Amino acid sequence: MLTLCLDTAYKYLSVSLIEDDQILAAYDEICPKRQSEEIFQVLNRILQEGHKEILSIDSLCISCGPGSYTGVRIAMTLAKTIASLRELDLYTISTLRLYAANEKDTMVLMDARAKRAYVAVYDEAECLLSDCVLPLEEIDPADHRLVGDASLFGKEDRMPKISEAFLRTRAYWQKVDNVDHLVPVYLKEDKDCVK
Repeated sequence: MLTLCLDTAYKYLSVSLIEDDQILAAYDEICPKRQSEEIFQVLNRILQEGHKEILSIDSLCISCGPGSYTGVRIAMTLAKTIASLRELDLYTISTLRLYAANEKDTMVLMDARAKRAYVAVYDEAECLLSDCVLPLEEIDPADHRLVGDASLFGKEDRMPKISEAFLRTRAYWQKVDNVDHLVPVYLKEDKDCVK
């Protein structure tokens, strides 16, 4: 089974081909506000590196948010188009769960502006704090491994290798029943949560 994985929800452009339990080719680079310009070139490069064609893809998985309003839509639009045209299975995963990468006691932080952050805490498989948007003063990052915008709390920013995170979180991919009804996850209000 060959799966195309895409993440454009935040600062990164991540495009990878996963066949069974192996990453055939991957691109994970910071690319803020340029994902839409770069994604097709990167997709072509990844297909060439993996010695595959677009028609050999069996399924797709995308991060569905939270994240940048435009960013989330880039991967989602591409994936929905391919899945619809080829009648392929499409899977989604929370951007925050993806970035936690099934690591132990991990708090994921993404700057949501206006002194707020998208935040979640995962301890391997267990969700300790559901994906939320909270004011920074309500977030206690102490005693957690921080991923994402740790600089919000004076620490060094750290991101996982997103292509590897897709593989590590495969058990949490959620199959989309109707591609036409798929919408991004936007957390706008303080304490908006996704369970």
